[in-house]
Amino acid sequence: MGIKRILIANRGEIAVRIMKTARRMGIETVAIKTAVEPSALYLSYADFVYDNTDDDSEIPVFLNIDRIIEIALKTGADALHPGYGFLAENAYFAQKCLDNNIEFIGPSPDSIYKIGNKTIARKIALANNIPMATGSQGNIANEEEAVKIAEKIGYPVIIKAASGGGGRGMRIVRKPEDIEKMFIIASKEAEKAFNDPSVFIEKYIENPKHIEFQIIGDKKGNIIHLGERECSIQRKHQKLLEEAPSCALDEKLREEMGNVAVKLVKAAGYYSAGTVEFLLDSDKNYYFMEMNTRIQVEHPVTEEITGIDLIEQQIRVANGEELQLKQEDIKINGWAIECRINAEDVQAGFAPNPGKIEKIYFPDDDYVRVDTGVIAGSVIVPNYDSMIAKLIVKGKDRKEAIKHCKLALDKVWIKGTKTTLPFFRMLVRHPKFTGGTFTTSFIEKELTQYFYNSEYEEMLAAWFATKLFIEENLSENSINLNFNESREIDPWLLNKRISQI
Repeated sequence: MGIKRILIANRGEIAVRIMKTARRMGIETVAIKTAVEPSALYLSYADFVYDNTDDDSEIPVFLNIDRIIEIALKTGADALHPGYGFLAENAYFAQKCLDNNIEFIGPSPDSIYKIGNKTIARKIALANNIPMATGSQGNIANEEEAVKIAEKIGYPVIIKAASGGGGRGMRIVRKPEDIEKMFIIASKEAEKAFNDPSVFIEKYIENPKHIEFQIIGDKKGNIIHLGERECSIQRKHQKLLEEAPSCALDEKLREEMGNVAVKLVKAAGYYSAGTVEFLLDSDKNYYFMEMNTRIQVEHPVTEEITGIDLIEQQIRVANGEELQLKQEDIKINGWAIECRINAEDVQAGFAPNPGKIEKIYFPDDDYVRVDTGVIAGSVIVPNYDSMIAKLIVKGKDRKEAIKHCKLALDKVWIKGTKTTLPFFRMLVRHPKFTGGTFTTSFIEKELTQYFYNSEYEEMLAAWFATKLFIEENLSENSINLNFNESREIDPWLLNKRISQI
């Protein structure tokens, strides 16, 4: 019969994103209206809205498995898309959907459990000769075992939660005297975040690049990859900016890593969209890190350089369709960069800054794509993540993509809350970013000097903008400025919140 109606078990920009593709495919969608966001933008994109504002459950609806299943059945949804976050990687939730004849638009519950759990994924990788950092064979039982394994591996080591991700339940340990304490902290944090205290240990790779490969597979065993994404611009293991492809990979290494990613997911019997993540050291050695069994926040950059709608592919796979793409069909065209624009106060350590969006403007240039769940009048609530929008730009190569990113960021206007815009305007002008020499430690090592807990944020932003302006426009032999170029990179656009200094 095919999928006719999809319940979107999510909110914000990813809900809008899914609904747009579903509508183009002629599939109806159902959105869930909550008391927290009764006027959210995503509701206007749905064909049907289920009013859940009177729900008095202590569990938020997007985390309430029984309630979501109930809503799906009441609204006649024959499929469910979890988006990302919330229950997207919950094997029990996926199984409950199938038990109620609701197609889960994602991988099988078995695959989520096997490859989504990091310790089990490591065992699958080991059995298939996938390169990995040295580490424990399974979960660590107690502090004493943690001490023994760390001594065997050699410091520094990293303790990781077996379930979940996003930097939670993760601690780097450089000294033997810290291992017991960090084991306890990581385990407790993992239990709080994922209801699972299990952790494991592996050798910590210093200053790597974070490279992930997008894969898509069908239920008949056909699996391909759609190239890589560069995800090394991150803070406390949280990605901030992504680009595709990565300037760290040549064609030979790209092919090799892509083939390894496909080999891994085939071994797990995986289908739907997913992401295989690697660490790449300075000698071009790569190590399997983990797999995310869902659509990623940063998936648009892959879509922009391949022309493939990943949400559509997810839906078609869930519908039982065979993948129409072969590996030789995948062509990389151009370069794409995504900036995650969040309602956060960079000067206060990227603290969430909820509030009402009074005014908002995004450029409509042909090289710009904006995925957002807000408009003027929308409220960024403290209950959910602080994302305002994903600004995606494209160019024929990395140099042009960076140029377009600068131009687009300078045109964005958001009033009503502090945002990460000043940070990105600074970042894309930094020589280590433009030169592609950054690693996962780049922000902590190179940029923290510009993060001040200060009421004079505007003045500091203007100062740094002036510094960058001088570096970009002056040389040792010349002090002449090109007027047109100076307008293009006007440093005072670095922070459009500047009103009075």
